Amino acid sequence: MASLARTTGRILLGSALTFAGISHLAWAREEFRAQVPESLPLDPDTTVLASGVAEIGLGTALLFSREHRPLVGTAAGVFFAAVFPGNIAQYVHRRDGFGLDTDRKRLVRLFFQPALVGLAVWSTRRPA
Repeated sequence: MASLARTTGRILLGSALTFAGISHLAWAREEFRAQVPESLPLDPDTTVLASGVAEIGLGTALLFSREHRPLVGTAAGVFFAAVFPGNIAQYVHRRDGFGLDTDRKRLVRLFFQPALVGLAVWSTRRPA
């Protein structure tokens, strides 16, 4: 049962990352710019495009990699931790995006990022 739960979590996370990455490159670029911290020394659009490519790569690796699955899970967890400052910036600077149009919604969202880190790592490990 734990194996099925891990597999389901990995497939859902991989699919969500791939979809989000594609949306970075296509229809949701403006929405994702709301999450780019002002302190980042890169053009916001370049950041959105680069993170989209990274999400597509991580998502497809989560879906299809077998041999390197634990490494991919760790990489996805590191990615989620690396983009967390963007979520904080969106909250601190009160930027709307993806329906996060209140301080409460933006604050609640912050608590989901650690869960994504945990899911990425947990879903790519073999049960003990």
